[in-house]
Order: sequence, then structure tokens, then C-alpha cells
Amino acid sequence: MVVKSTVGDYVTLQRGITYKGNLVGKPGPALLGLGAIHPGGGFREGDYKTYGGECPPKIMLSPGDLFVSLKGATKDGKMIGSVARVPPSVASGRLTQDTVKLEFRDSSQEEQNFLYWVLRTPQYRDYCDGHATGSAVVALSRDDFLAYPVPPVTPARKSIVELLEILDRKIELNRRMNATLEAMAQALFQSWFVNLDPIRANSGSEPTVAKQVAADAGWDTRSLDEIAHYLNGVALQKYPPGDGPTLPVIKIAQLRKGSTIDAGRCNSDLPPAYIVQDGDVLFSWSGTLEVELWCGGVGALNQHLFKVTSKEFPKWFYYLWTRHHLDEFRRIAAAKATTMGHIQRSHLSAAKVIVPPKAVLEEMSLSMSPLVEKIILNRVQSRNHVALRDALLPKLLIGDLELEDAERIVEDV
Repeated sequence: MVVKSTVGDYVTLQRGITYKGNLVGKPGPALLGLGAIHPGGGFREGDYKTYGGECPPKIMLSPGDLFVSLKGATKDGKMIGSVARVPPSVASGRLTQDTVKLEFRDSSQEEQNFLYWVLRTPQYRDYCDGHATGSAVVALSRDDFLAYPVPPVTPARKSIVELLEILDRKIELNRRMNATLEAMAQALFQSWFVNLDPIRANSGSEPTVAKQVAADAGWDTRSLDEIAHYLNGVALQKYPPGDGPTLPVIKIAQLRKGSTIDAGRCNSDLPPAYIVQDGDVLFSWSGTLEVELWCGGVGALNQHLFKVTSKEFPKWFYYLWTRHHLDEFRRIAAAKATTMGHIQRSHLSAAKVIVPPKAVLEEMSLSMSPLVEKIILNRVQSRNHVALRDALLPKLLIGDLELEDAERIVEDV
């Protein structure tokens, strides 16, 4: 039996090749370059384009295949050595000149899963940092990558890999479930408030007449800032961290990631209104304009972010109306941008909202509120699964996990 002790004992590497820019976006396989890998590892769902040009079989990827970045797009080196696994949602992919495919010497799925998670461990990330070369663009040599030591497969390590696979599947299931729930919520909102389908169904009116019919039936038109309060964050340098409790600072970067990992800290002694909780609606009105249901844990609201609340209307209502106007706000911000585009409160007042009678709104909430609450629940659950996964990863190389702990984790998930 061959003893495998390095990455090179498990795989050979197939490097990708360059592509023609004018063929990007044409029908074809997914173009899986650096944008398809999360820094540190993991597939970045949706961040890829298709390619309609030459795709030799040797540089093609299928669901389950592993591919790696041996160079980084930035000086911080977080991308080098990052591994991703092609998900079932990508029927076929193509390597780029920045990625390499891992060609396994053995077709065992167990070995492939084991190596994948070894390449997700913090110990491996430290190895990549220690072997990075270059200044403008950092890189990891093929020899250094293949020389990374891999411990033997043991029963304890098998258990950890099984747990990691379970967590990974649950996180992906939640992501796909939420994509469906969000699409349902958006479709219902579009039907009720943009197309006014309930009004048209009852009156048989055309879209141009439906608004007047709605007004006659008690449907009102208000401004966005009349249905919700948009609280701007504070300059949190006024609350520097001290010896007491602190909170992570939620800035635009944290909102986009949905996480406070690596966030700065501030003193927790700030007005309660500026403390963000899971399920809060946050709106970045400057720079990258985004509207999100925050599910990244408790944090402090930084300036350039609105926390959106309402005493009169349900969360789904002001969340979806704010998102409805997002493209319009982005156009406004882009048109006036010099360095960093933004909107003003006057734009909130100019954005119009259709408000149904209270009884109709309550009836609609029976369908909409559970959708939004389930989205929040799934995201928080996935965040907890990610935290558990990250706690398990260092144990994979150490092989430190008791059977009782493994069974408890499986039951919790």
C-alpha cells in the first residue's frame, strides 16, 4: 500500500489557459477563475461568467472537481492556495490562466473529500502565507503546493470529514432554500404592488387604470420615509474600544459579506438604537448601495448605513419597498458620483410607495412575514454552521475529536 504524505501524493495539477475577452458572456461553460473562489477556500456561487470559446477537455471542470488558485489578485495573499469545489449548480466549467485543477491519482471520493478539507484548514492557510512569493502579485509555487504535508487518514479524521460534509450540505441547502424564498417574496411583491394584480383581477382594469381603482378602494400613496424610519449610523471613532465590553463595527464591507469577521471594534456603551441585531434591515446609502436583512450577529451601526425600522408597517413591507427603489437609488448615486456616490434623504422622500388598507396589509402579511422570517432563520442557522465548521477545521489535522462529540454535532445539525 502506497503511503501518501503530501498533496503531490494525491494529485497532479492541470493549469488553465488564457481566454479571449470578446467571448466572455457567450453561451458555454462557466469561466472559473479567481472570482469563483472565496479567499481562504470555498466556491463563490454566482460570481462567474460563461465562455463561448475554445475549451479543450483537459481544462474542463465538472461538479465535484477541485480547483485552486496559486496566485492572488491582491497583495494580502488571501487568495493564494485557496481551493474550491465545483457545485452541482455548475454543469460544466473552464479553468482560466489563474486556476489549476487537481487531478486525483485515485478516484476514491473519500480521499477527494479528505484532501479538500485539509486544504481548507487554518494550518494550510498559514503554510500558504509562509511560502508566498512576489510583491505586486503574490503566488504559491506548484512545488510548494504539492509539498504540503498531509496526515494519514484515521477514524477520527474520517469522522471530522463526515461532519464537515454534513455542515457543507446544510449550508448549501439553506442558500438554495433562501434563493427560492427570496424569489417568491419578490414575485408576490411585484404582483401586488407594482403590477397591482389583485386590483386588476377584481376590477378587470388595465394597468393604467388600476392605480386609480386602487386609490378609490382605499390604497394610498406615500413616500418611502413615511412608512419607515431610516436611522443613519454614527462615527464610531467616538466610541473607541477600551477595557470594557466591545462590539464589532458594521460597515459597508461587513454588510456585503454578511459577517463581522475581521471587523473593527468599538465600545459597547453607545445608544441602543445604534446596536444592530439579527433580522434588522440595513441600507448602505453611500458607496456600494445595498439593502439587506442583516444576519451577521450583534454589532454597532457605522455611518453610511441606515437601520430601517417602522412602528406602523411590518418588516417585509418596508424591506421590499426599499429594495424596489434600489436600482433607482444606484442610478442617482452613479450620476452624481465623483469619488463615492451616495443618495440624500430627499431621495427617500421622492421615492413613492403604495400602501394598501390595513385589513389588506394584514392579510398579505400572512403570506409575506413567514417568508422573510424563514430567510432570517436560515441565514442565522448557516452562520452558526459556518462557525462550527471553522471550529472543526483545525481539529482535522490534529485528529482531535471524540466519537461522543461527533454524534452530538450531527444531532445538533
